[in-house]
Amino acid sequence: MTPTLVRQHVSRAVPAPRVDRSARARDWCEIQERMLVPLYETVYDRLDVGPATRLLGLRCGAGLALLMAASRGAAVTGADAGAPERLALARERLLPALPPGRRGGPSGTRAGADARLFDGPPGDAAGAGSAGYTVVTVLEPIGGLPGDAEGLDDLLAAAVPLAGRGAAVVLAGWGPPERCATASVLRAAAGPAGPPPGTGRWRPARRDDLEEVAQRSGLRPDGSGRVACPFGYADLDSAVRGLLSTGLFDTAVAATDARQVDKELTEALHPYRRPDGTVWMPNVFRYLVARVP
Repeated sequence: MTPTLVRQHVSRAVPAPRVDRSARARDWCEIQERMLVPLYETVYDRLDVGPATRLLGLRCGAGLALLMAASRGAAVTGADAGAPERLALARERLLPALPPGRRGGPSGTRAGADARLFDGPPGDAAGAGSAGYTVVTVLEPIGGLPGDAEGLDDLLAAAVPLAGRGAAVVLAGWGPPERCATASVLRAAAGPAGPPPGTGRWRPARRDDLEEVAQRSGLRPDGSGRVACPFGYADLDSAVRGLLSTGLFDTAVAATDARQVDKELTEALHPYRRPDGTVWMPNVFRYLVARVP
């Protein structure tokens, strides 16, 4: 981040005072988030997400994954305590997409009869899933920053009790660095510009990141998979803006300055620039399906 990359985009970096969070949220929504669509589609196909699904999306961000689930007929609830700018964009997306008879007020947390958004921890969504959620997702990939896997422990501890017995809990993460071209960009750009190891800079994903999270949360693994999610951009500027929007470079920006990080990121992207000016980086992401015992 993603893609979360992900903060994603996808993992979450320490907020930096010199980061324009509103602009970054818009860049995530308009440029970066779509890179993870193959991951969302694969997970939803595997779980047969549809009208019978009551889905709780944790760290739902700008809401594209929720919108895709809602388009399949699922009742969706999103919760995100750390990204109000992205959540505002999720409301913009979800409200117009619902039929008029299923819309809620634009200023509230309820986006519609079958779509709800909460700017807070998972416990805030307890009432929305009174029958028990059948699917819980954390589709913001982990494996980009130290401690991001452990950061899911409290989140899942609050969310798992809201799910019914046997419900699916889906976790996502970066694939092996050798299968992710973006890993070299993160290493080159975040490493030199960022602070010493252990204080927020990029780290390679570990093979068992997702399984260890599930084990600590008392979940039963029920299969996993890998999905190709290439990052493609119209030009270098779009690539830089998209990758910065993941939040993975925020600590580096705080430690140096935005111009320095932009420069190093641009240089790291040059090997992936095509003759027509586009930027293309093949990546593989992992997902784990676990079950609530």
